[in-house]
Amino acid sequence: MNYLDFEKPLADIEGKAEELRAMAAGNDDVDIEAEAAALDRKAADMLVDLYKSLTPWRKCKVARHPDRPHCKDYIEHLFTDYMPLAGDRGFADDHAVMGGLARFNDQPVVIIGHEKGHDTKTRLDRNFGMARPEGYRKAVRLMDMADRFNLPVITLVDTPGAYPGKGAEERGQSEAIARSTEKCLQIGVPLITVIIGEGGSGGAVAFATANRVAMLEHSVYSVISPEGCASILWKDAEKTREAAEALRLTAENLYQLKVVDKIVPEPLGGAHRDPAAAKEAVRTCIADMLASMRNVSRDELVRNRRAKFLAMGSTGLAA
Repeated sequence: MNYLDFEKPLADIEGKAEELRAMAAGNDDVDIEAEAAALDRKAADMLVDLYKSLTPWRKCKVARHPDRPHCKDYIEHLFTDYMPLAGDRGFADDHAVMGGLARFNDQPVVIIGHEKGHDTKTRLDRNFGMARPEGYRKAVRLMDMADRFNLPVITLVDTPGAYPGKGAEERGQSEAIARSTEKCLQIGVPLITVIIGEGGSGGAVAFATANRVAMLEHSVYSVISPEGCASILWKDAEKTREAAEALRLTAENLYQLKVVDKIVPEPLGGAHRDPAAAKEAVRTCIADMLASMRNVSRDELVRNRRAKFLAMGSTGLAA
């Protein structure tokens, strides 16, 4: 298991328990189970203490954990008959964005999400989840299809932000993000979003301008990364902790501000410690949000979505 820096004491205890069991393996004369069990209990107590009150900066680290389930993992676990659709019909297929037709609990849907990749090869192929204009144009194409065939749209957000490279800017990155956000506001079908890791800037909003937005407990959602905020406001990379506090980027902050509608609880220690449980929690959340819009008309879905986002600034200021 990959441990975060603040989990080092936990790693030491769990490592000692594993070493004891390895030493005793195959040696019937050595009985260390009681000692190993005591270490397990100590580690469990420490895990509770560590995750009881995570700071916003630590939440960022958990949201970025390399073992955290990604979009591809959720699609494989939660959806059946997944038919991936590729390309923006204009330039290329952006592998940072997955999308296609699928069934969720036997209901036909369109699924779209950012995919970061799990190892060096897949992360490079997926561009670390940072979509180029082609990714957002692919999303627009899929949302148009969903609107045409009256299929709910489910989006899974996990991106540090849209790709800021020269080529992406030359091909209209900001315009593509704006078009995707606009399309979210226009379609007359239920649109729900779950932020499963990072929700960075306009790159996330382009998929998350939805009727219902949920966040996993240790995910983050902000207008800029703490590192970017620190470099702009303080010109000091050491100020990332202060930036994370100021950005109010945690699920708890954003639920209080009415930016998100629901917080999805994670297994103790984060989604990466029990991916199956995290995926089932997301399944329940998606099912509940879809059920809440089952009998809502197309016009009302559009009106409610627009009203939700138009009210967001004044709601946030009041909070």
